[in-house]
Amino acid sequence: MSFPWHTLMVQGTTSDAGKSTVVAALCRLLKDKGVRVAPFKPQNMALNSAVTADGGEIGRAQALQAIAAGLAPHTDMNPVLLKPSSDIGAQVVIHGKVRAEMDARDYHHYKTIAMGAVLESYGRLRQQYDAIIVEGAGSPAEINLRDRDIANMGFAEAVDCPVILVADIDRGGVFAHIVGTLSCLSQSERDRIVGFVINRFRGDISLLEPGLEWLEQQTGKPVLAVLPYLQGLFLDAEDAVQAVQASSGAFKIVVPSVPRMSNHTDFDALRVHPDVDLKFVRQGEAKPPCDLLILPGSKNTRGDLAWLLAQGWGEYIARHVRYGGKVIGICGGFQMLGATVGDPHGVEGDAGQSRALGLLDMHTELTRDKRLAQVTGHCEFADASVAGYEIHMGISTGAAMERPAFRIGGRGEGARSGDDQILGSYLHGMFDTPQACAALLRWAGLESCTGVNTAQLRENSLDRIAEAALPLYQALCRSLHRTAFPR
Repeated sequence: MSFPWHTLMVQGTTSDAGKSTVVAALCRLLKDKGVRVAPFKPQNMALNSAVTADGGEIGRAQALQAIAAGLAPHTDMNPVLLKPSSDIGAQVVIHGKVRAEMDARDYHHYKTIAMGAVLESYGRLRQQYDAIIVEGAGSPAEINLRDRDIANMGFAEAVDCPVILVADIDRGGVFAHIVGTLSCLSQSERDRIVGFVINRFRGDISLLEPGLEWLEQQTGKPVLAVLPYLQGLFLDAEDAVQAVQASSGAFKIVVPSVPRMSNHTDFDALRVHPDVDLKFVRQGEAKPPCDLLILPGSKNTRGDLAWLLAQGWGEYIARHVRYGGKVIGICGGFQMLGATVGDPHGVEGDAGQSRALGLLDMHTELTRDKRLAQVTGHCEFADASVAGYEIHMGISTGAAMERPAFRIGGRGEGARSGDDQILGSYLHGMFDTPQACAALLRWAGLESCTGVNTAQLRENSLDRIAEAALPLYQALCRSLHRTAFPR
């Protein structure tokens, strides 16, 4: 059964309708059937990102989809990445590299230039692969964003590809979401939609069938598949913190949920660890006692540092350390552990300097240049290997750096305090290496433990979603609409 189109776009009625998962599932199915397939997302807005083989930065979801397709992640798979640094501004990453910091209005005018980058990347992928599965962003029904759209129907019309529309029934109102979305589209955009996918269904399918028949009669378009709600998946989240089920072990880990947290996928291995109970603490929630506190990465280090102090985390961390607790800081969280964080060029907001937590003897200065690298090395505090990636703008210096956390390519990386209670590193993904995960947890006080094989958990989950999406794949291959678009 051959796939009917060279390019298929997956759009959603809402954010988090399941677009990323459907794209990953189709990529895995096509790859397993011997089709050379690549994922593509024209524009992504997310604080979870990944470093690519060609030394750039893309959305984490596209890196996961690349794995599903059996490929190394590449910047062409997500040519435009927006990383919010405030409610109205974001860092604009084009072809994997930082282009500028823009507010929403400036970026809206920049979209015509961004579209050039999108079509350039798409053209390269189209020459290399038999099929491209494209993920939209948010919803095509966002009327205020229709002008100069590059993320949804604007892209689909530019390359003349068909679209499937995904809706999440678990949220409720699925029929209204679909019909309402169609009503917001132009006739040419509606014609581009070849069918619907009802996602995250649980229950008796016979009770849903009258609604499906009504929907098809109202719209004249088929429901291609009803996909089940799958529990216990281990898939890298695009942005949503709740993507991975947490374990409930005896070892307590607390992570402050700072407003601009980045790459919270750092904690996925801990959230499924059988010996760990990890809790994200949001604004206004009680701060429970813990064995280990981890400060996460941040897209706005000084802003999130100010939030931490305003929320009383400074006193909490000081008390935690005074009573023998351990602290780990990752990337922006590592920078917060020092004496000061300076931003003389205003790369993350207003220029200036902030007093930090003072737990490590070091100072950090944010820089315009961003370090992007996949790295491997060894732990300095244990006989264990480590692997991960660096995505940061800043240089940390001081006496604390003379006692590094890791050894990467012969150089010291990160820092540890003299009493070995505090550890900081720029290394994202450190817990994904089973050896390093076990060593870090032992350093923090969990005596007998092992790491979690996140790569195998991810592969198992990709196979599960592909199996669940097989009816969708078969329906697409049978689609009567296939002759309406380029093959």
